[in-house]
Amino acid sequence: MSPAPIPEIPLRDLPLPPRGSWPASIHRFDEASVLALRSALAAQRPLLVRGEPGSGKSQLARAAAEAWGRLFVAEVVHARSESQDLQWHVDALGRLGDAQAMGARSCGADEVRRRLDQRNYLSPGALWWVFDWSSAAAQYVRSGGRGARPSPPAGWTPDKGAVLLIDEIDKAEADLPNGLLETLGNGAFAVPWLDRPVCAEAGRPTPLVVITTNEERELPAAFLRRCLVLNLSLPAGEDAFVAALRERGKLHFGARCHPDVYDEAARQLWRDRQAAASQGLPGPGQAEYLDLLRVVCGLAPEIGRQPELLAKVGDFALKKHPPAG
Repeated sequence: MSPAPIPEIPLRDLPLPPRGSWPASIHRFDEASVLALRSALAAQRPLLVRGEPGSGKSQLARAAAEAWGRLFVAEVVHARSESQDLQWHVDALGRLGDAQAMGARSCGADEVRRRLDQRNYLSPGALWWVFDWSSAAAQYVRSGGRGARPSPPAGWTPDKGAVLLIDEIDKAEADLPNGLLETLGNGAFAVPWLDRPVCAEAGRPTPLVVITTNEERELPAAFLRRCLVLNLSLPAGEDAFVAALRERGKLHFGARCHPDVYDEAARQLWRDRQAAASQGLPGPGQAEYLDLLRVVCGLAPEIGRQPELLAKVGDFALKKHPPAG
């Protein structure tokens, strides 16, 4: 049987409706990002997306899910995250509390064993949901709704596939990416107390896994070799830098913002980035630029007042470090 064709994504602005904790937004696809997403699906490898905070790494995964009508599942990594956290969780404290309550009521041994079965406290992690939605949903019900249940788009069924975002993987120790690599390579993982492993369902589209990094910590070489990599970066020259940010700003604020503000805010950002670099410090980026436009548009809805206001509030959004000297 020939493999399923890799879906296209039109190069257009895509509105993103609110989903879960994610607010409404809009995403502009470019040729390189679309090709990277489709290549990751074709290779059946994770797509590692590098870039500054606020460069649109996480939104790329969400936009791909929206464009393809796929389930979107997101997991944000932190310093204590382990690879198992992406697979399953056990509510050990809840089980302990129930055991103490049952002991106080002098419950019989059979009832204690039945009620304290580990499977009643087991909740699916992000990988379980994207590998096997049906068994994850069944386990979610058995556990009494423990953990988080992803919110599928209207009309979604498991045969339409999923996109998994693993955000900020560089915050974790090396054990997490290494353990993740084994799980993704096998397309399965074992769960204690279950009779069979959780597997990617046969005949279903391969989940697209998008992993982001802010480069705060070096990732293991073996992990990098098994990923496709997309680097998101702003242009190096000032004029191209300003033009790129102008287009990004117009995408979000349109006619609400004075034309001169788009350019002047971008040039101020450029200057502040150069100053930060000269001190060996990380400079502001696209996120701060959009914050600045949001401040100006919010405080001065009359666009004629915005250029003057920009000069007064720019430092609040862009200058993150104490003055040199």
